[in-house]
Amino acid sequence: MKLQKIAEQAKRYPAMVFNNVFHLIDCEFLREAYRQTCKSSAPGVDKVTAAQYAANLDENLRDLHERLRANRYVAPPVERVWIEKEDGKKRPIGKPCFEDKIVQRAVVMILEAIFEQDFYGFSHGFRKGHSQHQALHELREQCRTLNITWIVDADVSGFFDNLDWGHLREFIQQRVSDGGILRLLGKWLHAGVLESGALTYPDKGAPQGGVISPMVSNVFLHRVLDEWFVKDVHPRMQGRCFVTRFADDFIIGFELEADARRVMEVLPRRFARFRLTIHPEKTVLTAFKRPPSRNQSAGGKGTFDFLGFTHYWAKTRRGYWVIKRKTVGKRLRRFMKGIWTWCRENRHAPLQEQYQTLSLKLRGYYQYYGIRGNFKMLEVVFEQTERAWQYWLSRRSHKGHITWQKFVDAVHRKLPLPKPRIIHHI
Repeated sequence: MKLQKIAEQAKRYPAMVFNNVFHLIDCEFLREAYRQTCKSSAPGVDKVTAAQYAANLDENLRDLHERLRANRYVAPPVERVWIEKEDGKKRPIGKPCFEDKIVQRAVVMILEAIFEQDFYGFSHGFRKGHSQHQALHELREQCRTLNITWIVDADVSGFFDNLDWGHLREFIQQRVSDGGILRLLGKWLHAGVLESGALTYPDKGAPQGGVISPMVSNVFLHRVLDEWFVKDVHPRMQGRCFVTRFADDFIIGFELEADARRVMEVLPRRFARFRLTIHPEKTVLTAFKRPPSRNQSAGGKGTFDFLGFTHYWAKTRRGYWVIKRKTVGKRLRRFMKGIWTWCRENRHAPLQEQYQTLSLKLRGYYQYYGIRGNFKMLEVVFEQTERAWQYWLSRRSHKGHITWQKFVDAVHRKLPLPKPRIIHHI
């Protein structure tokens, strides 16, 4: 109820600065933050799991509230691990302590109530009521209805690692100047990073994996990109244009080539003002024109990738040109390679366990990539998964090779893997 009133005030008075919201974080507020915090994540540097924290929840929350109220709360360092990306490089991921995630969630709840009133509808990353598939649908519809023929596919180099603290604090204070909130934010930024036993203290960036990171990234890019595009760029364009953003991934579409080239030229300078770099090689201008109905070769042949899908023009069965989406090749190969590796490493596990895990992996894949027009890619994944399973099951022993027919008779009919299906009909 209190957050609802704050949200109403923030919406009614866009220039209002909130300087008395930290008091909202009481025991009941922390309990709600605990309820909204993910319980399945790995523990942080203190090795306390969600289950261990919940064993004495009331006392833990009371003690946490007392430390917050007395300004005795100490933000623990964030443990950093690395995961592989599609291009072979690695991405850093932070593992905050569970209690710290509760406090971060509490602050996010307050910031959401205020800043959600400022955010634009085309910002879809990590917001309630928004999703990747909404961003994909919006992108396709904007290209279709605005006669978009040029796409700026931009890439911000290491956004989360290079986010400038000074500008972030300035952007937050434009709406929230509460000392308690700002002190907590400062504690998280200065908490340090623990990696391979070594503790370091970066002077910029927000740890990926932290509960607060998506919120502050949206605040930062709202000022740097979204507001700039709406107030400064859009009014100066000769043709129609749009922007669609999910976290730090964004696409800008233009009706006219001249407009697209003007923005391509100024975009790096805009981000440089806030100490961010637009990657010169990964940021490209693509002709994304609808091919003529009779002579396809005269149209634009460009494609672009966004949120794991390659967007391209293709004909329907009735002969109409439409924008279709298919799984990005790197993502497809990475998933199939992962399935192959998993089947090899787990071929001696009980058959039922293998079946359940492979079924979960396939359903998860369909859940994201199962959009209309991408069925062929789903079939490829399904068939390759069956082949990999059969291949490595045949190498469980030296007694004999399991042929495909034996696999079908002995395993496939009893434990059928989930078949491809379209989940999103957008």
